Amino acid sequence: MSSPVPSPARYTVTAALPYANGPVHIGHLAGVYIPADIYSRYLRLQGRDVAFICGSDEHGVPITIRADKEGITPQQVVDKYHAQIRDTFAGLGISFDIFSRTSHAVHHETSQQFFLTLHEKGLLEVRESEQFYDPARGQFLADRYILGECPNCHNPNAYGDQCERCGTSLSPEELINPRSALSGAVPEKRLTSHWYLPLDKYEPWLRSWILEGHKDDWRINVYGQCKSWIDQGLHPRAVTRDLDWGVPVPLPEGAGKVLYVWFDAPIGYISATREWAAHAGKNWEDYWKRPDTELIHFIGKDNIVFHCIIFPTMLHAEGSYILPKNVPANEFLNLEGEKISTSRNWAVWAHEYLEDLPGKEDVLRYVLCATAPETKDNDFTWKDFQTRNNSELVAILGNFVNRTLVLTQKFYDGRIPAYSPAPAPEADQALAAAIAGAPARIGQALEGYKFRDALTELLDLARLGNKYLADAEPWKTIKTDEARTAQVMHLAAQLTAALAVLMEPFLPFTATKLRQMLNLQGSFHWAQGGAIDLLRPGHALGQVGLLFEKIEDDTVERQIAKLQAMRTPAMTTEPTPIPAAAEAPAEPSFIGIEDFAKVQLKVATVLDAVPVPKADKLLQLTLDAGEPQPRTVLSGIAQHYTPEEVKGRQVVVVANLAPRKMRGIESQGMILMAEDPATGKLAFVSPTAVVPGGAEVR
Repeated sequence: MSSPVPSPARYTVTAALPYANGPVHIGHLAGVYIPADIYSRYLRLQGRDVAFICGSDEHGVPITIRADKEGITPQQVVDKYHAQIRDTFAGLGISFDIFSRTSHAVHHETSQQFFLTLHEKGLLEVRESEQFYDPARGQFLADRYILGECPNCHNPNAYGDQCERCGTSLSPEELINPRSALSGAVPEKRLTSHWYLPLDKYEPWLRSWILEGHKDDWRINVYGQCKSWIDQGLHPRAVTRDLDWGVPVPLPEGAGKVLYVWFDAPIGYISATREWAAHAGKNWEDYWKRPDTELIHFIGKDNIVFHCIIFPTMLHAEGSYILPKNVPANEFLNLEGEKISTSRNWAVWAHEYLEDLPGKEDVLRYVLCATAPETKDNDFTWKDFQTRNNSELVAILGNFVNRTLVLTQKFYDGRIPAYSPAPAPEADQALAAAIAGAPARIGQALEGYKFRDALTELLDLARLGNKYLADAEPWKTIKTDEARTAQVMHLAAQLTAALAVLMEPFLPFTATKLRQMLNLQGSFHWAQGGAIDLLRPGHALGQVGLLFEKIEDDTVERQIAKLQAMRTPAMTTEPTPIPAAAEAPAEPSFIGIEDFAKVQLKVATVLDAVPVPKADKLLQLTLDAGEPQPRTVLSGIAQHYTPEEVKGRQVVVVANLAPRKMRGIESQGMILMAEDPATGKLAFVSPTAVVPGGAEVR
C-alpha cells in the first residue's frame, strides 16, 4: 500500500497579470479572477497558508501604442489603468494578498537577476536576425507598428501581426507595401542581436512533465493545447526586444534592449510575492522554492502556452523553483451571442458595472461563476443575469433565509429555539446529514476546480431548506405543535448559519451581510459549514433584512441599450494608421463567365482540425477533397468555431488558389465562409446534402 500524499504546507495562487492599457471586463472576471478568488477564499477558510498574488503587467507594445495614441507617456498610461484595475478588483471583493506592478523596482531587479542566472549558466543563445527598422524614427519596429496591405482581403491598413478586417494572422513579411505606423516610411531590414530561450532543447523534459505527468489531472483543454504545441515542435524564442519601454537587459551589450514582456511578466508573480512577504514578515522563497508548496496558475486559454510551457521551462532551467501543480485555464466568455471585443467596445466593463449597479457585486460574481466557461466558450446575457438573480438568488437562497429569520423573529422574538430531545424525524435526519456533508461535497468540487458544480451544490442546499420548510409548514404547526415547530425552526436556523459560512468564497459581501443578520461574530473554519450547532438555543439574531432584491426589466433594458449604443465598428487602442494615398471610390465592376470559370470550387470534408500555435484566429484543417492526398488549409475561424465543431463538416474550398505560407505552414486553398454584417459572425458555406469529397461547385 502506498503512503498517503501529504497535504501542501502552503499555496501560491496566481491570477494572470492584466495589461495596464485598459479596464477589465466580465470576460476577464469569469475566465480568471473570480475562480481564483473563490479558490483562495476556500483555502483560507480551511486555515491553509495562502499567498494570492497578482499585479498589473505594465510593459509591452500595447502600452506604448496607447501612449502614442493618447499623446502621453507609457508611465502615465500604466499609472492610470493600474489604479483603475486595482480599485475595480477591490470593489468586486477579489481578495489578493498583493496587487503589485511590474514597473516596481523589485520587479526590475527580480527579472534582471532571473535573466542573468540563465545567461551565466549558458542557457540562453545569442542570435542575429533581420528585423524591420524605421529609418525616419531610428528604431526597430514591433509587428504592430508595421502596416500594409493584407494579402488575403487586401485591407490597406492591416497590421504586421494580424489583419483586423479578415482576422488572418500575419507576419510583417507577408504584408504588401509595408510602411511604418510611426512615420509612414518604408521600413528596412536590419540586423540585430537578441537572446533566445532554446525551447526545443526542453521538449523531452516537457513531454515527460506534461504529457506523461499531467495527463489525468490537468483540464483537457489545457492538456490538449500543450500537446499540440509540443507535437508540432518547439523553437527558440527571443527573450529580448529592441524597445525603450520595459525592463532593461542587464548587460553592457544589451544597451537599448529590454526583456520581452512574455519573459518578464510571469516573473511578476515572483517579484510581487517578494514585495508581499517583505511587508508580511514572511520568507518569499517558501512560496516559490519549497517542494511542500503547491503553485496554482489561474489564466485564460490565450495564456496556456506561456504558463504551461514557457514559464515552467524558465523555472526548470533556473533550477531552484517549484513548478505549477495545476493551471486551470478557462475558455472565453461571449456577450449577448458575440465575441467580446474591446476594439468595438462590445464589453461589460467591470468598473462601469460597479457604478451602474451598486450593491450587486455578488450578483455578478454569482452569475459569472454559474456561467463560467470552464470547458467551452459560454455566453453572458443581461436577460440570463436577471433570471438567475430573480429565480435563484432571490427565489431560492434569499427566500429560504428570509422565511427562516422572519419566522424566528415572529415566533421566538428573534431568538433561536431549543431543539427538542425527542427522536429526530426522518426529514430532520436527512437535512442534518445534508448539512454535515456539504463542506466535503462543495470542497471536493473546488479542489477539482469545478466551480460551477460547487456553486450548484451550495444552491441545492438552500433548495433543500426551502423544501424542508414547505413540507414542515411551521406557520401552521405553531398553532398545533409548538415542540415540532421549535425543532423545524432550530434546524432551519442552523442551515442558515451553515450557508453563511459556505457561501463566503462565492458571495463574500452576502456572507458578511448574513452573518450580521445572524449576529455571528468572529471568524469561521470551512468545516463549520457542516455544523448544526453554530447557533445556540437562546442566541439573539441581529437586524433582519432581505439578502437580495429583484432586478426589474427596466434595469437590464438600460444595460442592453447602453451596450448597443456604445458599440463602435472600429474603436481601437492602436495608433491611427498612416493613410494610404487617397483614391476615388471604385465603380462596381463585372466579370465574365470565363473569369468565374477560372475559380475551381470543390466540396471537401474536414478530417481534422487543430489550433495553429501563436495564432489565436487560425485553425489548421485537413481536408478530403477527393484527391490522392488530403490537403491542408489554414482558416481564420478559430474564434468562431472549436476544432470539435469543425471536424466532419463539409465545406467549400477554393481548390486552385495559389498556396502560401502562414506561420510556417503551407495553406493549399481557402474555405468559403459567409459573414453576418451585423454581428461579424462567420458561417460555413456547405451543401444541403452530403456529397462525395471533390464534388465541384458550379
